[in-house]
Amino acid sequence: MSPRTLDFPVFDADNHLYETTDAFTKFLPPEYAGLIQYVELNGRTKIAVGGLISNYIPNPTFEVVAAPGAQEEYFKSGNPEGKSRREIMGKPIRSLPGFSAPEPRLKLMDELGIDRALMWPTLASLLEERLRGDPPATHAVIHALNQWMHEHWTFNYENRIFPTPVIHLGIVEQAIEELEWVLEHGAKIILIRPAPVPGFMGPRSMALPEFDPFWKLVVEAGIPVGMHASDSGYQRFFNEWEGVTRGEMTPFKGGSGFMAIVGHQGRPIMDTMASLIGHGLCSRFPELRFAPVENGSNWVRPLIRDMEHAYSSAPHSFDEDPVKVFKRNIYVHPFHEEDPVGLIELLGADRVLFGSDYPHPEGMADPLSFVDELHSLPADDVAKIMGGNLNRLMGFDTAA
Repeated sequence: MSPRTLDFPVFDADNHLYETTDAFTKFLPPEYAGLIQYVELNGRTKIAVGGLISNYIPNPTFEVVAAPGAQEEYFKSGNPEGKSRREIMGKPIRSLPGFSAPEPRLKLMDELGIDRALMWPTLASLLEERLRGDPPATHAVIHALNQWMHEHWTFNYENRIFPTPVIHLGIVEQAIEELEWVLEHGAKIILIRPAPVPGFMGPRSMALPEFDPFWKLVVEAGIPVGMHASDSGYQRFFNEWEGVTRGEMTPFKGGSGFMAIVGHQGRPIMDTMASLIGHGLCSRFPELRFAPVENGSNWVRPLIRDMEHAYSSAPHSFDEDPVKVFKRNIYVHPFHEEDPVGLIELLGADRVLFGSDYPHPEGMADPLSFVDELHSLPADDVAKIMGGNLNRLMGFDTAA
């Protein structure tokens, strides 16, 4: 239970659900039977996608998980004692009912002082990269996941919990069909992976004009686009530097000094934002609103610096000032251990969102403690960041 209460509505932009083991398969068409499997390997349950076992998530059943906020101090203060990853994670816990079902989650939110929350899937972030070579199969699995999510959570539970259905863009016509389906079933926000889009002709940016029919429908629906951190496929670039021929992204394992240096630079989200603006999507559709979540904010300053330089040296490459576009179209969710006040000074209080990453170990055990990072701000700005901005972005009044 949070030791404090706040006198304004709290809307957490980054809460997570843990998928049950039938989340990807319950509604999967028969022709894709066996595409997603849970297998036993050396006494541990692993998920296999397309016949390949993944170690992306150590325990994909989520029966036992790291405690919420287990890494909070590590991210805030570093690791001066040189603890192992296991020591930092601490003793695991049995997954609570509220981690995987909406009714007990509401009770947990009440205890934590959270009025509303976006609810992002967890294991789903591995799907698109591991199926990148098969666009039809990717669309089938994503639709099956969305059907499960709607059945299990709905897309709007009690006007307080808002699960985020996934849209895959590999085949534009099917992406439009999926968007229409989730809208018909009450979606209030959608999740699109921040990465080049795999397709029959190879990967390409989602900001290219071929995707405009999809984005036109997004604008007409007035729905915001969430871009949660995911496996964006950058591991193949890291592997080239590491001198290995293959290997998947495994964010919960240690790595080399090289990975420690480059692994937290935010390259996927930086490149995605640069494409949305630099390829003109946000100028063709200025009403679009993107919310990069759990990507932190350390990438924002270098990106804005690069956009300023690009616009001053090559203004003919842009339809409008890219920095102004960023401040119009993008909402940023900073990590608690970063400098949220500095980010607010850069972007303005209207474009920053609070998110706790609850109940993940790298998040916050007490989400409301985020207000401690905002103590120097006016009360109105604190209320905006802790919930007002997201309420307005989602089309709600500020009252929860």
